[in-house]
Amino acid sequence: MTGGVFPSCPVTLSSTRCSGRRCSERSHECSSVLHAPSPRAGSPPTRDTQSCTLGGGCVSPCPGALTWSVCLGFRRAHTLTVLFILTCVLGYVTLLEETPQDTAYNTKRGIVASILVFLCFGVTQAKDGPFSRPHPAYWRFWLCVSVVYELFLIFILFQTVQDGRQFLKYVDPRLGVPLPERDYGGNCLIYDPDNETDPFHNVWDKLDGFVPAHFIGWYLKTLMIRDWWTCTIVSVMFEFLEYSLEHQLPNFSECWWDHWIMDVLVCNGLGIYCGMKTLEWLSLKTYKWQGLWNIPTYKGKMKRIAFQFTPYSWVRFEWKPASSLRRWLAVCGIILVFLLAELNTFYLKFVLWLPPEHYLVLLRLVFFVNVGGVAMREIYDFMDDPKPHKKLGQQAWLVAAITATELLIVVKYDPHTLTLSLPFYIAQCWTLGSVLVLTWTVWRFFLRDITLRYKETRRQKQQSNSDQGDTADNMDRHPPGPDTPSGPVEAERERAPALN
Repeated sequence: MTGGVFPSCPVTLSSTRCSGRRCSERSHECSSVLHAPSPRAGSPPTRDTQSCTLGGGCVSPCPGALTWSVCLGFRRAHTLTVLFILTCVLGYVTLLEETPQDTAYNTKRGIVASILVFLCFGVTQAKDGPFSRPHPAYWRFWLCVSVVYELFLIFILFQTVQDGRQFLKYVDPRLGVPLPERDYGGNCLIYDPDNETDPFHNVWDKLDGFVPAHFIGWYLKTLMIRDWWTCTIVSVMFEFLEYSLEHQLPNFSECWWDHWIMDVLVCNGLGIYCGMKTLEWLSLKTYKWQGLWNIPTYKGKMKRIAFQFTPYSWVRFEWKPASSLRRWLAVCGIILVFLLAELNTFYLKFVLWLPPEHYLVLLRLVFFVNVGGVAMREIYDFMDDPKPHKKLGQQAWLVAAITATELLIVVKYDPHTLTLSLPFYIAQCWTLGSVLVLTWTVWRFFLRDITLRYKETRRQKQQSNSDQGDTADNMDRHPPGPDTPSGPVEAERERAPALN
């Protein structure tokens, strides 16, 4: 990859397109340029320059300041090195380490070793995704973690409810115990005059670790979706879902100002705003990469190292949901999956008896932060590609499968909670909203097109009738006389030059 990976390759990229093709953030390859033979007969071609070829088809010259092996060293998968180290570790455990007699400990260690071997295989052998910074191996690692997590969910899905909950004791002995659900509602007075010591105690009680988590989460979600309207719709709809499902999970019960002021306006709104400002900076930024060894100052080198964790190039997402029925359904599906993944966070904690502050909950959020951006890019490429038989990206496929599997676990482990009927007024609101969305969809993509086609056909017919009427009027006003050509043959004779 040019710039940072290949320090001798200065590259300047536009933020959207290059050479007529969209520049992607895929891994980039550096290929040799074989120069023409020297004037001496029989002399072989030389490799004194390289060219860095981008995934989007953009090529920039790279003066050959480094040897070819150094240029490709950082990009090499090191499959033999990883295989040698892995074999040495397994050989040490087998031949030099005494196996303990604890069956539970051996089982845990065997499962962990199997997962690590699979991760080593995936990091070196899996297919690259759309991102290359800070290194393609980083994204291959999270792809393999997605596979491991999906297999873990499938295993939990096939257990009984009691066995599935008690199985988590192997991960943490403190788990497998029923937990009380915290209610954030109750006294919703912003200013409590009865409490003279601290009249704003209700506000301070609601300020916990989830407030910065909301802000950071929505900042990162904005970087994934890259669209203000979609982020705002997901934020507002999730608050409506909390209103609708607070009879199932007490954790959803919040004060009105907690819903709309602290969540939507302050935490979510500020996170979306900062995310959009970051996207604006990334879209306007000039992507000119210079090699680390070519930068003279230490400050410049540190800045270049920090920029290694920024995108190699930038693609602006233009979802355009109203442009076609396919894009409209795709955007609706993205919103649905986002909302479902958010709900799964709370319902999985409820059915698996996980405390909100447990590290497994945090690891799941970190996992979705890393795989969500890749999945959104693959979905956008899938929608934006004109080829009809393009496959959905591997990370997007896994994220959709994981979200569906989590939902199935919730349905299996506590069907009673999920089948609690909605309050009548809540059901009416959701029915009305669904009818409005369905009506707009039918009008926009079916009735509107039929109406426009009918109006266009009628306009063309009226135009044709008007043209025929004008021709008839001209014939009535100027009848053909004795000197007027009466047909095409006579007209041709009039126009033909006389032959002498």
